Amino acid sequence: MAQHFPSKLTSVAVVYNHTGEDHYEKLRETDPATLDFVPEYPLRVATIKEEYCAIAGALKKEGCRADLLNIEDNLSRLQHLFREDRPDVVFNLVEMFHGDPQLESAIAALFELYEIPYTGSAPFALELCQRKAITKQVLLKQGIATPGYRLLRTPKIPRRHGLRYPLIVKPAREDASIGVEAGSVVYDYEQLLNRVKLVIESFDPPVLAEEFITGKELHVSILGNDPPQVLPIIEFDFSSLPADYPAIITYDVKWNPLEQAYHRVHAICPARLPKKIEQAVKAQALQAYQATFCRDYARIDVRLTESGAPFVLEVNPNPDLTESVSFMQSAERAGLSFSQTLRKIVEFALARGKQRRVKLVGQGSATTNQ
Repeated sequence: MAQHFPSKLTSVAVVYNHTGEDHYEKLRETDPATLDFVPEYPLRVATIKEEYCAIAGALKKEGCRADLLNIEDNLSRLQHLFREDRPDVVFNLVEMFHGDPQLESAIAALFELYEIPYTGSAPFALELCQRKAITKQVLLKQGIATPGYRLLRTPKIPRRHGLRYPLIVKPAREDASIGVEAGSVVYDYEQLLNRVKLVIESFDPPVLAEEFITGKELHVSILGNDPPQVLPIIEFDFSSLPADYPAIITYDVKWNPLEQAYHRVHAICPARLPKKIEQAVKAQALQAYQATFCRDYARIDVRLTESGAPFVLEVNPNPDLTESVSFMQSAERAGLSFSQTLRKIVEFALARGKQRRVKLVGQGSATTNQ
């Protein structure tokens, strides 16, 4: 039996932003027999609307009224929501505005200005974690290990740059593995120069060059705030990749079922880790979550050295909540269904809204008594 929200029927606006063609709809026209490899996973991937409909449907199962809103790069749609059909909470799934991921935090700031409870991290955390080099500085200040790096704005790099090969080169202000390819790992100075030049030509500077940690790659998902819960860790098995393909999560591995690499990387949950290393990974991830002011839910990307020392690669507030991806895989392993996990995230936002109202009432009383 579905669990229900403790108060009246809670209204949730599931807000996202998408315009133009959905890439995954086009994929459905592909005949698997035309590929030059045998796919291990289905080519049919949920479209953006299907993903968000699944979230709304799961919230309805948990006893609330959930309505989808695609703002379609149009702020008047949000303003109408705030003024005419104000929900109890916004489930914030907006990742960019006018194609710019840097404006993700601006949408969250609107929810703040309109004083409407919303899920996920606040604008500061969203902006901070999109700036990979600044995030790394924050982590280092807190004593959290992260690979050595340099932030590059031009392809002019001194041969003695202070980093140890191999290196991985990627855009410094993109997420979702955008700009990460098989060629992103470089092993010498000439490869580094060529890769940095390519990334600068393809994306706006700056570019991040960081030392590549050659051990296991892990996704550590965290749920909640007081206290946050570290979910079972996911380990990635790269052993089926071609020998010349680096053991990394590229854009194709994550998102492109028409590429062989997508079908050759497998998630293992829980990760196969000695207890001591598992505890160290969880501690580092939890520190990173708190140091970057994440809330409600986030995913921390970690790599281990060959000796098992954890290094935090990235902090991802508001990660993908699709039922089959890392965060939800970890939640399921922790005993939480898809709908239960989403309900918890909504409840975190509702609790913040209640605390804000109590605080405002208290401030009003203090003013009256003066």
